[in-house]
Amino acid sequence: MTNLSESGDKIIEEVESASAKIKEIQAAASSIIYGQEDVVDLALLTILSGGHALLIGVPGLAKTLLVETLGTVFGLTNKRVQFTPDLMPSDILGAEVLEESSSGERAFRFIKGPIFTQLLMADEINRASPRTQSALLQAMQEKHVTVAGVGYDLPAPFHVLATQNPLEQEGTYPLPEAQLDRFLTQINVTYPDKEAERRVLYQTTGTQTHDLQPVIDGEQLMIMQHLVRQLPIGENIVEAILDLVRRARPDHEESLPEINDAIAWGPGPRAAQALSLGVRARALIDGRLSPSLDDVIALAGPVLRHRMALTFEARTRGITLDTIIETLTASLNET
Repeated sequence: MTNLSESGDKIIEEVESASAKIKEIQAAASSIIYGQEDVVDLALLTILSGGHALLIGVPGLAKTLLVETLGTVFGLTNKRVQFTPDLMPSDILGAEVLEESSSGERAFRFIKGPIFTQLLMADEINRASPRTQSALLQAMQEKHVTVAGVGYDLPAPFHVLATQNPLEQEGTYPLPEAQLDRFLTQINVTYPDKEAERRVLYQTTGTQTHDLQPVIDGEQLMIMQHLVRQLPIGENIVEAILDLVRRARPDHEESLPEINDAIAWGPGPRAAQALSLGVRARALIDGRLSPSLDDVIALAGPVLRHRMALTFEARTRGITLDTIIETLTASLNET
């Protein structure tokens, strides 16, 4: 029987090995994606947590390239779906077709859609109708789809990395709250700084090409995801996560009075689950054995931002969700 000391030594060894591989993945991604280190790290964190990510930013900020790069370095099969207003659910899930054999017998055959992959890129997801967006709901939560009453398991691991244009742009549809909640993180992709943009200019308008190779494969990724769940999390970190999520709910017994009137609806239990996994994945990326309060504060924005909404009055007063989240994280330091 393995004693606690041997078990602890094994986890330390696994963390060190995984951290070294993660550094290779970061280096490979950085050779393609310039000036977006925080975005790359949040995307890595999301995948290591076993979740899905929503990348929001204006066109041209390498969101699509980031997803393609991650698919390569993680050694995952990946497919891309361009979401458009006329896209149908069957274009994502697949459909049954009627075939006739040489003997004249007719039978339905299911043709799998692009969702049957390990890494699905849903490009400009908010350009499709809500009906089509909802086709991803079951897949994102259960890693399983149902077509014509028949269930089909998706490949493992399965992740959705969706890109979204800001809602103020024309021709977009807001994602339903239920689908937003399925995304572990919302990653805001901003403009690169001048030096990074200078590097982009030189590297992408010349003749140099990058031959990107896989660093790990899907099986190794699942081992890392299991390791994330094995990392110990302190009771004080659990309390901080619960306090953060519960204080963000309006008209709740633990709501913060100063922001209560500004929140229309707040995060549910999935937010706490996302934070619990995310802070451990962040610790693994840094080569640490357990998460800290700084991890909770750092991930509060990406995890809560898409799980909350402001009241109309708060918007007219110029209050933003980032301001609300800053108030919530500041309250953690006071307890």
